[in-house]
Amino acid sequence: MTASPPSPHGGDGDAMESWPTGRLLSTAARLVEHAWVEALARLGITHAGLIVLHLLGDGPLSQTELARRARVQTQTMSRTLERLQRDGYVKRTADPGDRRRHRVTRTSAGRRAWESAHTLERDLFPPLAHHDEVRAALLSIISATASKRWSSFPEVADPPRHPAD
Repeated sequence: MTASPPSPHGGDGDAMESWPTGRLLSTAARLVEHAWVEALARLGITHAGLIVLHLLGDGPLSQTELARRARVQTQTMSRTLERLQRDGYVKRTADPGDRRRHRVTRTSAGRRAWESAHTLERDLFPPLAHHDEVRAALLSIISATASKRWSSFPEVADPPRHPAD
């Protein structure tokens, strides 16, 4: 049994307008994540897979570089790449200069999956009246709190790009 969502205008004693910003952000993040996961599942890819396909848009990268750019452990990236390779979205080949390293490239199927998925933000969510300001505020929040989690988080001038951008 699932609880019905709270009314944004009250009536249930807990109007969202009265919620602290952190609670609003947390709720929005969970709802967005659920919508993304469901939409990506229909396309046959995961959110982690979408990030990899996005990162490979400019050309091949090593598994280590992909992990660094995605801000995940190399073991986590390895599992994501295994799934993407199994599904035919990426290809891993030994680096000719260093056989211990693998170069990862997006296949034509991976390119098609990326093209199908990169409009999801526009397709899933209502347009925002102040899109740029909302993005700037979110980037500011991420930048201010990221140092506790990501030791190599870049400045806001070079934020992590969202796959739909």
